[in-house]
Amino acid sequence: MVSKLDWNAFSVLVVDDEVGMQTILKKALSKQFGQVHTVGTIEDAEAIRQSHHLDLIILDINLPGQTGLEWQESIASDSRNYDVIFMTGYAELDTAIQALRLGAADFILKPFNLENMLQAVKRCMDRRLVERTNFALQREVEKNNPIEMIGNAEKTIELKQMVAQLAPSNAAVLIEGESGTGKELVARGLHQLSHRNGPFVPLNCGAIAPDLLESELFGHTSGAFTGAKKGREGLFRVANGGTLFLDEIGEMPIGMQSSLLRALEQKAIRPVGSEKEIPVDVRIVAATNRNLLEEVEKGNFRKDLFYRLNVLTVSLPALRERKADLACLTEHFSHMIAKEMGLKPIHWAHEDIVAMAQYDWPGNIRELKNMIERCILLGKPPVDHWASLQGDVPLQQPSSSQEQVLDKEPTECTCMPEMDEYPEQWTLKEVEKKHIITVVELHDGNKSAAARQLGVARKTLERKFKEWSEEIA
Repeated sequence: MVSKLDWNAFSVLVVDDEVGMQTILKKALSKQFGQVHTVGTIEDAEAIRQSHHLDLIILDINLPGQTGLEWQESIASDSRNYDVIFMTGYAELDTAIQALRLGAADFILKPFNLENMLQAVKRCMDRRLVERTNFALQREVEKNNPIEMIGNAEKTIELKQMVAQLAPSNAAVLIEGESGTGKELVARGLHQLSHRNGPFVPLNCGAIAPDLLESELFGHTSGAFTGAKKGREGLFRVANGGTLFLDEIGEMPIGMQSSLLRALEQKAIRPVGSEKEIPVDVRIVAATNRNLLEEVEKGNFRKDLFYRLNVLTVSLPALRERKADLACLTEHFSHMIAKEMGLKPIHWAHEDIVAMAQYDWPGNIRELKNMIERCILLGKPPVDHWASLQGDVPLQQPSSSQEQVLDKEPTECTCMPEMDEYPEQWTLKEVEKKHIITVVELHDGNKSAAARQLGVARKTLERKFKEWSEEIA
């Protein structure tokens, strides 16, 4: 049996004139569905259909007055987005054929085993879930990119720890950072570690026309606006049970912000052109490169929405603040891009890495990736690329901190401190000492960061260094 989390955004209507059958089905279906309606007549069923969103109708054919088949035939011209399971106590071939012509998802004979009915319901809902998942997958822009955050700089390690800490919560998360720092990557990491069953659905709020954004998020009914020939599910419903990532939330029009706030507070949405509210279970992760508090003061962003989104905050460091990751990022992108293009990874000379360390990377990781891709395509080493941009300005000598971070073979970077081969005559103690000192130097003397990378307590490093100093004395 599926969990309620999978179907809680779905609603079902049971139409049967037997009160006992209504009771049995409502009790069984309420364990999975967010809304279960039960009625005994076609008149009541039509009232529910007009006032509520429905995903499934379980319909008895033989009803007093208008039959179930007649009702479905009379509304066949309407745009409907629900499945119908017909029930009947009379196994007539003509009736079954007519039901199938009307688009029946299944045909159940009375009396039936409850498990058979639940299996029929499951088949209908599984199809809907597959449709939503496929729709979500079609929106994946960078689905081949790994979710792993590359790097071992102190700020990168702190970021990884924060993502792991915040992921299990269902609370909204606001990711702040400059353009190109990897906000979507962090959002995907939060979703992956959250164990939510639904999909990860990204949306760039600045890339959608303001008049289409409401339909994109909440969906629309047939005829809701010019060109809406069929109804469409919005991204809130697609992301049900999962995570909806709203990138560039600061670009959202002020009028749309009130609709988003209402959806977050009510945990329900209303498609454009509909009066029916649909319950949803979606975790919101928003991202911005703006200072939203300043936008609130300017009147460009709603204060109540800001506090609703800013339950948990993740601030991403710029690449200039984590240059210790340059070698690892360079190696990672070089191999990834070269593999995609069927080319050999470019050779990174020491002067290339030094040049990159002297640059502040205003476009952050996105700019680094684009530069590497351009160098691979042109077959031009990065130092030549810089020379063409800066008019052959000679490279400055790297600082001591840059040398500590970058003085190693970048093409062999494994995101761990790189070691030369140790002489065979060295003892295990000498190798351990050299390894620990190298890792500490890689982190600019930060023993806490070095200890985390080595997987030992800081006190262990302090004890080791004390022993070595006593040996020298």
